[in-house]
Amino acid sequence: MPNASRITDPLLHRALNSEFLSAEEGLVLFEQAPTAELMNVGHLLRKQRVPGNTVTWIIDRNSNTTNVCVANCKFCNFYRPPGHKESYITSIEEYKEKIEETFRYGGEQLLLQGGHHPELGLEFYCNLFRELKALYPRLKLHALGPPEVAHITKLEKSSHHEVLKALKEAGLDSLPGAGAEILSDRVRRLVSKGKCGAEEWLDVMRAAHKLDLTTSATMMFGHVETNLERMEHLVSIRNVQAEKPPHAKGFLAFISWPFQDEGTMLKRLKRAYNACTADEYIRMVAVSRIMLPNIINIQASWLTVGKQTAQLCLHGGANDFGSIMIEENVVSAAGASHRFTTTGIQKAIREAGFIPQLRNQQYEFISLPVETVDQQLDHSKMLVD
Repeated sequence: MPNASRITDPLLHRALNSEFLSAEEGLVLFEQAPTAELMNVGHLLRKQRVPGNTVTWIIDRNSNTTNVCVANCKFCNFYRPPGHKESYITSIEEYKEKIEETFRYGGEQLLLQGGHHPELGLEFYCNLFRELKALYPRLKLHALGPPEVAHITKLEKSSHHEVLKALKEAGLDSLPGAGAEILSDRVRRLVSKGKCGAEEWLDVMRAAHKLDLTTSATMMFGHVETNLERMEHLVSIRNVQAEKPPHAKGFLAFISWPFQDEGTMLKRLKRAYNACTADEYIRMVAVSRIMLPNIINIQASWLTVGKQTAQLCLHGGANDFGSIMIEENVVSAAGASHRFTTTGIQKAIREAGFIPQLRNQQYEFISLPVETVDQQLDHSKMLVD
């Protein structure tokens, strides 16, 4: 890297040796290293962690248990307060329709999340998971997230370990990295005061790893946080992964996306708006790969940044293209409008110079269904980006 500055060149070389860089060192790279050099190092690290030319993707559905929530996040347009005329709790009959449709489309996973409902405790979720697994034994439940687990724990006056243990016994297969936003209590007080604090989010993940529950980690950036707080977020995720028991996979993936501002309170109050450029997102993905050498999979969020930017990320550290997402309500409610079908997502991966490979939540390769999602979706409302 002959064009690297005297400051960034040694850091990039250390990154290539999979060294743990400090938050301050990550900040130097994010703010000073040329994008091409960040992408180059990110891509070389990706090839170390995930050899070959394959880019994975998944068919799943992001459904919601309820839209009732008392967290009152200032970036969320999806939630409704208790008693609101538009509030709901999804019924078993509705789940059956959604799950059977997902199976027809070739998916086997339900990414099941909701709000902080003040009346839905551990018994509700355990009963729900048991019933869904009894009806559909092959269904994979990638469900809830640290803030919801923390909320249930408070309702039950229990512990994260006991709540997660009960949920796992009831059918929970893996825990999404939802509700991380930025793992800084200063930021969380401004954007998601009603959710658990940064350390509790991390503690829930520590408890999940001890129970051998696989998880993912996320970051929603580009609102009220500083660049240093982004780097501190990455260091926190990396540290929890380093603490996991030897038997645990821990964080299987890291996914970041820019704040979607359409109609949000943060935008109405003129506190934040979506100003993330394609270059900034690509740099963020590359720096994530650099700062997280102990997490194998880095995902590009085509849902929020679009096809072309996500394709470039595949040359800058990302090895996964996420999901065609048969259903998604929360991020879309704030302006994310991109969509893919089975053919579309594979074409996008090939256009970027890679080989598409369908996977499951455990990042195991699986075969495409005989009848593709495109054939099934001929009469649906999904858009092709």
